[in-house]
Amino acid sequence: MSQLTIIANIRAKPDQVDLVKAELEKLIPVTRAEAGCVAYDLHRDNDDPAHFMFLEAWESRELWQAHMNAPHLAAYMAVTDGAVAEFTLSEMTRIG
Repeated sequence: MSQLTIIANIRAKPDQVDLVKAELEKLIPVTRAEAGCVAYDLHRDNDDPAHFMFLEAWESRELWQAHMNAPHLAAYMAVTDGAVAEFTLSEMTRIG
């Protein structure tokens, strides 16, 4: 199977931007150390500081699923509960 690309868009509530940003940044080093993580890069919209996007690459969907069930991701979800206005996730395959 080809490498899995994940695009995760996170929009923080206006009064929770700093909290969400800090918690997203905590995910980076621990996730990059996970088995199967090829890339895990956080981006912020230049025109909308409440909009964050992770561009991720994983060796397989199974290894990404292990990440989705990891304790550090559960901790992020608990801390940011009620602070995120919108979250969308796309599973993609690189074709070029």
